[in-house]
Amino acid sequence: MLPTYRDGEVLLVARGRRPRPGVAAVVRLPDNAAGVPRPLSVKRITGPDPHDPARWWFESDNAAEGVTAYDTGPLTSADVLAVVLCRVSPRWGRLSETGSPS
Repeated sequence: MLPTYRDGEVLLVARGRRPRPGVAAVVRLPDNAAGVPRPLSVKRITGPDPHDPARWWFESDNAAEGVTAYDTGPLTSADVLAVVLCRVSPRWGRLSETGSPS
């Protein structure tokens, strides 16, 4: 999720919150084309699927790489595990809100 998040930052997340467009979320992506599970990821929620409001479209903040809903299709609500509330930057030891990209 560069440039929004960097290696070493810790994210404070809330489970059970309904995502809204523009927020970052921890998601479970579908297996890749070879059937290999992908790791949990942080993705930007862009909005509900217009054909199924129980599913969510998502993007990567890094346009050069990353998996998006255009690659996998929208996620189910069960696959959106948590919403990012803020990040803790160990370098500065402070909290910063991350609802939208800086």
